[in-house]
Amino acid sequence: MASTYVNDLRLEIMATGDQSGQWGGTTNTNLELIGEAFSYGTEAITEDADTFTSTVADGASDPLRSMYVKYTGALNSTCTVTIAPNTLSKVWFIQNATTDSGASGPYSIIISQGSGAKVTIPNGETKCIATNGAGSGAIVYDVFSNLNLAGTTKVDDITVGDDLILNSDSSLISLGAGADATLTHDGTTGLTIAATPISIDATGELHLNSTTGDIKLQDDGVDQITFDLDGTAGEVIMKPAVDADDLVISQYDGTEVIRIEDNASLGLVGNKLNIANSSSDVVIKPLTDAKDIIFQQFDGTAVMTVEDDISLTINNDVSVVGRAFSPTLTTNLGSAIDLSLGNNFLITTTGDVVLTFTNQIAGQSGTMKFVNDSDRAVTAHTNVAISEADLATISATGTYMVSYFVTASSAANTILVSASAILT
Repeated sequence: MASTYVNDLRLEIMATGDQSGQWGGTTNTNLELIGEAFSYGTEAITEDADTFTSTVADGASDPLRSMYVKYTGALNSTCTVTIAPNTLSKVWFIQNATTDSGASGPYSIIISQGSGAKVTIPNGETKCIATNGAGSGAIVYDVFSNLNLAGTTKVDDITVGDDLILNSDSSLISLGAGADATLTHDGTTGLTIAATPISIDATGELHLNSTTGDIKLQDDGVDQITFDLDGTAGEVIMKPAVDADDLVISQYDGTEVIRIEDNASLGLVGNKLNIANSSSDVVIKPLTDAKDIIFQQFDGTAVMTVEDDISLTINNDVSVVGRAFSPTLTTNLGSAIDLSLGNNFLITTTGDVVLTFTNQIAGQSGTMKFVNDSDRAVTAHTNVAISEADLATISATGTYMVSYFVTASSAANTILVSASAILT
């Protein structure tokens, strides 16, 4: 009668009366194979194979008989590895150490025995699997997939030399004797850290990085302040997330310093505002075209207005400490004196002159150094009110001081002019 190989390690079972005088050799081989079942083996998958069969040899050394099997080989797709025979019931640790021969890997291997459930092992990972040896319908089990460690206690520290991966979308890590600190992942809101309180102590820089550019500060899950870091180029936006809330900056003792109100007004509490800029000008400007800049008292009374047309209006007396002066004296050699250029002028005649003013505004006044180089005749425009005696005086060669005052922006005799006698 021939030997049979029916047990899970495919050891040789000799028939009664068979192998006379050879029982010792066969028994030794079986003992070696039993030892092999507790060892490490390597199995190479055919290159680029989509399917591969690993068969435990009958009565002979085979790497698949090992408790730990490392699969190697180059793949260009996921490969289904079938363990044979399908009557073999055994526990393995299987490592997927395959490499990528294509451009989209590395790839997983799928451990199969029959038509039943299979186990997928991602590249670079190791899983403990078990086959039930049920023939054509055999099942492969992922031994640790539903391993219950309830009641297991590790009194000392646990050190993980590489990644610690919790694949469940409901993963929970509890810290503290009363689980008063938790890290929770629910597959929807990402990671939630809960503790009372939470302190972050960084000996170096602390970085908050969001790929969306949005950072939110919440109260009991409700947004209170948001930071938009990826908005319009050149802008970082900080805003309250609750309508009608003001944004308040306070000192350590709670004293309010700055309040940005919901109506877009800015309140500064205190008696000092320092704006320091060592490299360029400090610019204050409206962000909307055609708007004035208005300075008001507490009760809303306008004190000063910088109008959009660049004019400045002061609503009461002006007290000047130091001297007030025109920064430039404008030389105007034409027959018309352009009052939009300034208040004070240097005038030298080059021919007969009609004393004419343009771009005047009511209330403007100023003086001119008037030099008549050679008895140039001087007459007056209709909008100029000047005495004939003063016209005759400044028509003679000499240097004069001429003063003017504008009573209206247009019409005859609205610009009042007087002239000094010839200056020595």
